[in-house]
Formats: sequence, structure tokens, C-alpha cells
Amino acid sequence: MKHELTMAEIAKFQQEYEKEPQNRVAELAVVNNGVQKASFNNEGVRKLNRTFSIEIPTDNVTDQKQSGRCWLFAALNTLRHGFAKKYNAKNFTFSQNYLFFWDRVERANIFFDNILNTADRPLDDRTVHTYMQGPDTDGGQWAMAISLIRKYGLVPTYAQDESFTANNTSAFNSALNMKLREDGLILRKLAKENKTDEIETKRQEFLSEVYRMAVIAFSEPVQKFDLEFKDDDGKYHFDGDLTPLDFFHNYFTDDLDDYIVLFNAPDHEFDKLYALPFEDNVEGGTPVQFLNTEIDNLKEAAIKQLEAGETIWFGCDVGKDSDRQKGILSKGLYQTDTIFNIETKLSKKERLQTGASGSTHAMTLVGVDVVDGKPRQWKIENSWGAKVGEKGYFVMDDDWFNEYLFKVVVKKQYVPDKLVKIWEGEATPVEAWDSMA
Repeated sequence: MKHELTMAEIAKFQQEYEKEPQNRVAELAVVNNGVQKASFNNEGVRKLNRTFSIEIPTDNVTDQKQSGRCWLFAALNTLRHGFAKKYNAKNFTFSQNYLFFWDRVERANIFFDNILNTADRPLDDRTVHTYMQGPDTDGGQWAMAISLIRKYGLVPTYAQDESFTANNTSAFNSALNMKLREDGLILRKLAKENKTDEIETKRQEFLSEVYRMAVIAFSEPVQKFDLEFKDDDGKYHFDGDLTPLDFFHNYFTDDLDDYIVLFNAPDHEFDKLYALPFEDNVEGGTPVQFLNTEIDNLKEAAIKQLEAGETIWFGCDVGKDSDRQKGILSKGLYQTDTIFNIETKLSKKERLQTGASGSTHAMTLVGVDVVDGKPRQWKIENSWGAKVGEKGYFVMDDDWFNEYLFKVVVKKQYVPDKLVKIWEGEATPVEAWDSMA
């Protein structure tokens, strides 16, 4: 069905617009201030404060700068809070750059696997196109961080500090992905010609080139370091000549299999386990899986874990109803419907189905305000530095949690047995373009 817009219709629209004096007021406000400023709802700020009934003592925040490494920062934040509790050193931090180096190399390797596994399909096949569209990006998931930590260990920030490129990934991503697309085409051609030996020779050549690019961009990954720090009481600690895996195994309890990723996607069946194989970053590593369930299950598990003094990795749609500078996440923070005199009612399910919403950022829950048994607001540690929010900390109202939070990573002990059994069962894989991604 087609419809050509006529000049008569446009004249009618103009007349209808001019009938409402309020339209002119809204026009002046938006033209001179922009949609967000003109529609900002102060009530969304007034109903929130910075007092929480359950709050884990944390201090300085990290800064991912111009990169998409939020998933890695949030994962390392949860681990460093555990380290802080155990060793009384709450401002001790781990190197994101070290793990990010290995992530880029591992993702290149798994990209080659995916390209070879789909070599019999045409380039315009939707799956192949998705792989070629983003061969090696810097976004990620909790399980991806776990795969890297288990294989490569951890190092303190001072042992491999941030590089310029780690903080500003756009140019490197462009160069690396252009190379990988070209490599992918070569491998596809060899696969179609059944040249198995040449495939492996080329893979090694390509991976060596990716490794070289990563070293130039992020620096050679540290192999040994001396652990040295003063705790919060000023007591000196030293442990020399550690490998990254030594540090992880000696100073952390490897309970990473005890964590469950609870997801809330109303466009998918609840109480069901889903796998996202296209997001796996390490061959033989921890698979990316989500247990989809009701939102109250996410809240209840998160509150229990916070009560136990443990912080929580979570993923959300951070761009919705949020004020970055104030550090506010509040449903209805921008009254755009009022400004434009319209009414939009898309549900969370419909937003996922239409691509209007999705998980875009990972942060860390460090507190919650529970009043009369119900959560009122949540405290968030972000990874955007100390110049936003309150020294880097955000506050989220519970309605925002319902609408724009999608996943939390919690320990099995805080989750109902019924859900734990589902988590330990077989996962249903979803496509690369699924709304859960």
C-alpha cells in the first residue's frame, strides 16, 4: 500500500498545529534547548537520594573512556570488591588493558572458526553477514570476562596500565576489522577449494599478524610481576615474581562457576536457558548463556547478594531516561510525550521486539534502599570516571530497574533451586541478531 503526501494534506497539518497555542510554547522550548532539556522532569530527580539501607563500602571508580569495555570493567570491579573485602584494600584495581589484549586475539581466532564453519553459505546469508559486520568488537558479556580470567589470569593495574588505544578503541577497531574481513574472504575461498593445509597455514599467519597489531596497540602482555600494595590500615604487602595465573589462583577463590546470569526478556519464554554462541570469545571457554525469568527473580537475588556483602555485574539500556552528568536513572525522566503532545505505550516486550531497547551497557550494583520489604532505589558504580554522577556513582529508581535493566550476575545460592536446575540444563541457542544480544 502506497500513499503520496499531498500539499492539501500538509496545509491541513499546518492548520491543526496552529489551533493549539501550547504547540508554539513547546516549539520555542525545544528549538532553543533541545528535546531532553525541554522535557526534563525534575520530579525524577527529587524522588531519589543517595541513602541506601544496604550499601557495600567502595571508593574510587574506574574509567573506560572512549571504549566499549564496560563488560570487562564491571567484571573486574566485582572481583576487586571481593579482593578489597578479603585483603582490606578497597582501592586496589586490576588491569583491564591486560585482559583486553587477549580478548582481541581470542576473538580473531573464534571469528576465523565462525567464518570457516559457514564457508558453504553465501556472503549475503544473514549469519555470515553478521559475522562480517563485526568480526572483533570491544563490547562483551560477563562470561567472556570469565573465559579470559581463567585462561590468562589477572594482573594489577600498575603491572600493565592503560594504553591510549585501550582508552580510544575506534581507530584500532576499524583497522583490525578491515583486516579480519579480508582474512575471512581468503579463508572462505580456501575452504571452498578444500585446501585444508593451506587454511591452517593462513590461520597461523593471520593470527600472528593480529597478535602483532595488539602488541603495538596495547603493549606486550606482562608475564611476571611483583605484587606490592599497602592495605587500608597502611600495612605493607609484597609477593614477588608472580605470573598472572599465580595471582588469580593464589589470591582468589575460583568460584566463577557458581554464578548465574539471570535475564529479563519478556519477548522470550520465561524460566528457560538460552545460549548466544556468536558472542563466545574463547574457544573452550565459558559459553555465553542467559536464564530468562521474571524481573522479580532478578531483584530478589540481587538484594540477597548485596545483603551478603557482594557486588553485582548487571546489563541495562543506559541511554533511556538517564542523566549522565547527574548520575540519575529514573523512569519518566524525560517527558517527551508531553512536549510533543503524543502518547507512546511500548512495553518492554514490544521495545525488544522492535529494536527500540536492548542491553547497551554493563555496570556494578553496590547498594539498594529497601523500604517496607521493597526496593526503592539502587546504587550503581559506573566506569565513566569520577566526573559524572556523584564521584562516578549513579542512583537508579526501581521502576527504571523494571523497564531498562535486563540481566544480573548472581551466585546460585541466592537463586531459587528451580532456576538453578534450569541453569544446569541444556541451553537453547538463539541467532546472532536476537534481541537478547
